[in-house]
Amino acid sequence: MNHSLLPLGAALLALGLGALPAAQAQNVKPPKAQLWMDVSTGGMAGMPEMDGNSGMGAMLGGLMGGAGGGAGGNTTYGMARGMTFMPPRVLDIALYNRLKPGVEAAQLIPSGMRMGDKLPLLPPPPAQPVKEREPTEVPQEYQREAPKGRILIYWGCGAEVRPGQPRIIDLARGNPADFGSAFAGRFAPDRGARVGPGYVLYPNERNRVSLSRDSSLVGEHQIQGDGVPANFKFALAAAQDVMPAIELQSSGSPKDSIALSWRSVNQARAYFLHAMGSVGENDMVMWSSSDIPDSGMGLFDYLPHATIDRWIKDKVLLTPETTQCAIPRGIFAGKEGGGGRRGGGDSGGMLRMIAYGSESNFAYPPRPADPKAVWEPDWAVRVRVKSSTMAMLGEEPSGGRAARSSRGSAPSGNAPPPAASQDGSAGAAPATPSSPSIGDVLSPIGNPANVLKGLFGR
Repeated sequence: MNHSLLPLGAALLALGLGALPAAQAQNVKPPKAQLWMDVSTGGMAGMPEMDGNSGMGAMLGGLMGGAGGGAGGNTTYGMARGMTFMPPRVLDIALYNRLKPGVEAAQLIPSGMRMGDKLPLLPPPPAQPVKEREPTEVPQEYQREAPKGRILIYWGCGAEVRPGQPRIIDLARGNPADFGSAFAGRFAPDRGARVGPGYVLYPNERNRVSLSRDSSLVGEHQIQGDGVPANFKFALAAAQDVMPAIELQSSGSPKDSIALSWRSVNQARAYFLHAMGSVGENDMVMWSSSDIPDSGMGLFDYLPHATIDRWIKDKVLLTPETTQCAIPRGIFAGKEGGGGRRGGGDSGGMLRMIAYGSESNFAYPPRPADPKAVWEPDWAVRVRVKSSTMAMLGEEPSGGRAARSSRGSAPSGNAPPPAASQDGSAGAAPATPSSPSIGDVLSPIGNPANVLKGLFGR
């Protein structure tokens, strides 16, 4: 039996009604039990899908030092907030039960999840004490060097660099405010579980299995455990299901405009793309698909519907109907002539793309019609879904680092059209998809930390 569900957003809205007349206010108390579910799909353009259970997935997971996900199918809580591609589908669950905080519980799940009949929810392991380091002289090779180089910021889909770009931050001037402004911009509101004492989580040391290619969350779920409300049952529909992988294609080398295209992602409410890379010895280039200046560094997370709608209106996010974009000509080229920058060095960069899915909120029992009645839900649930991908941008195809189809297989007859910019200018036909080598995956240009190292020293 499935209880009536009520959007939790309506309940939380009541918390902000203090400015209204007292007759219209309602006493809303936190739910006795709150569940958060974050579901993330990830991938890397040009790589065939590999879950962590495969031998290759485990090997790459080890080589990446866990950066791409848990090897051997293992996951850890919190991975769904980031960008992962091994394993490609990650599920985070957090429960806070005010009646019995920190007591083990279980989530009964539909058979379509293919993860058994239930998932254990366990307290996080105790934090390891931080060993204080004894005062000592920092070795010279690790001493901080003065900032050097520049950050060049571009924005907007289009084959050509727009007038007034790039915005240049000269780090050699040593003005901290300049550096701060380079990374200023919009940030996803923090609406996830603030895990601490009293929470129980999945995955955990007892079960770390990730979602499989054909897993589905659709169906009835139930939370059981000591002190958990007996009526804690809810059903998830297609809007809350695992999102498909982004099938991204690109064509063009860094000295030209790089054309990007993708199939429309089911459940996507908006898209956002961001690329960064080192150019020359000390310069870092950043680009985003936003139509207005925004670093884009804080947007790769789940977003509530109202924020998505507002940022689409502001032209920061691409609409769900958009399937094409272009990186302006030459901004990631390493040779002289690429947008008037200092030349030399490697070219290319790392591209990230996110498809924002739905945020769904449920609560039981329904909110009382009488505004004077106290409302304390027995339970509440928040489910968030997203899909993301990464791609290496570089010389193509002989350079071996071009971003290609994220499926890693030849496109079918209904493949997306050749990429073009939003202004309608046509791009070149997408490159023939193929899988990159491990060297491509581990290329230093794909690691933002290495880019920043060049700017700030060791």
